[in-house]
Amino acid sequence: MTEQEIFNKIADMIAERFEIDRDKITNDLNFQNDLDADSIDFVELVMDMEDTFGSEIPDDEAEKLQTVGEAVNYVKEHQN
Repeated sequence: MTEQEIFNKIADMIAERFEIDRDKITNDLNFQNDLDADSIDFVELVMDMEDTFGSEIPDDEAEKLQTVGEAVNYVKEHQN
């Protein structure tokens, strides 16, 4: 899967979960600062990503993901 395909899937998840306009989602979007995501929101997003991309994201790794771009890079580097 390409980086753009990964970005599109993650952006779609974020748009749906946080009810944000899909066009406003960029690699620089910060989950906590820009989306005001609390820990439950973020855990649910990570679970969606695990289901969508078929790989587990350990809690200690998930905690390091602060932006959409970091999430995209993580998935790209760990895809099966």
